[in-house]
Amino acid sequence: MVINKIIQILVLFSFLACTQPDMTENPTADASKYNFLSLGDSYTIGERVSEADRWSVQLAGLLRKDGLDVGSPDIIAKTGWTTSELQDAIKASSNQKTYSLVSLLIGVNNQYRGQSQDTYRTEFRALLQTATKFAGGKTTHIFVLSIPDWGYSPYAVGQSKARIAQEIDQFNAIAKEECEKAAIAFVDITPLTRSASGDDTQFASDGLHYSGKQMKLWAEKSLSTAKESLQK
Repeated sequence: MVINKIIQILVLFSFLACTQPDMTENPTADASKYNFLSLGDSYTIGERVSEADRWSVQLAGLLRKDGLDVGSPDIIAKTGWTTSELQDAIKASSNQKTYSLVSLLIGVNNQYRGQSQDTYRTEFRALLQTATKFAGGKTTHIFVLSIPDWGYSPYAVGQSKARIAQEIDQFNAIAKEECEKAAIAFVDITPLTRSASGDDTQFASDGLHYSGKQMKLWAEKSLSTAKESLQK
């Protein structure tokens, strides 16, 4: 049973994920005043949820409700990607656009695979530089979401919740520090993901990823930061 569960987790996190670009482009975004690029992994592409439930798609909708003409986001993300795999995929996408708003959410697979935190720092810093290029050099038009804590998910039963939380906190501390150095906004959604524990409606069908209900909270948490970015 333990071996089967480990195998299932490996599959769900797609440890053997290829680095071919998984990019969702939205033609309607070009007709809007503001365009939006969302970079990440399973949490950004919305594993096991509909496109409409993706947190960045929900955020774009909230911005439009507040009177900001924001198109649906272009998304470069795939389940299983680490920082290095995301960077490789961005390069392979040959995306040369400049965006009004850029988000980044990455690192859970670095933590899950037991990768070096020093390596994460170096690669995360490089992704911030890449995001800055997409934002036309304007760091005020970029924001980063903290890494959700999957240790509180139903699928993590039997795992060491304390160890996972400690490691997630360490990776998030690195991301926050690098964002502060680069004058990039950091939005802490990790407590929201921990508070989802015990509520199955906040998780996708696999019990590991999050439902649109939980991701709506991320969008709401990011809303003021995104609005300020677009208005600068």
